[in-house]
Amino acid sequence: MLRTVLIAASLTALSACVEVQQAVDDTARQGSKGVVTEILATRFPQVPKELITPFTDCIIDNADALELRELARAAVVGVDDTTTGTVRTILSRPETRTCLLAAAPAAGMTL
Repeated sequence: MLRTVLIAASLTALSACVEVQQAVDDTARQGSKGVVTEILATRFPQVPKELITPFTDCIIDNADALELRELARAAVVGVDDTTTGTVRTILSRPETRTCLLAAAPAAGMTL
C-alpha cells in the first residue's frame, strides 16, 4: 500500500515538473521570437520581409533548449554576435532548411 502511494506521489510530482518545464519552454520561445525577428530584419537583409515571421517560427521550432536560453537572454540584455551566431547555427540545420523551404510557398514566395 505504501509503495503504491509513493509511486502515485512520484508520478504526480513528475507531472507537475513536466508542466512547469513546458511553461518555462513556452515563455522562452515567446521571448525568443522577438529577438529572432530583430536578427533576421537587421542582420539578414536577404530575407524578404514577408518571410521574416515564418522564418522566425522555423528557427524557434528547430532550436534546442540551450539555444532558446541564449535567445531569451538576448531579449533581456540585447542582441550580440553570439546571438547572431546561434541563429546561424540553427539556420544551418537540415531540419531548419526543410522548414524554410516549406514556409516560402506558404507565404506566396519561392526561395
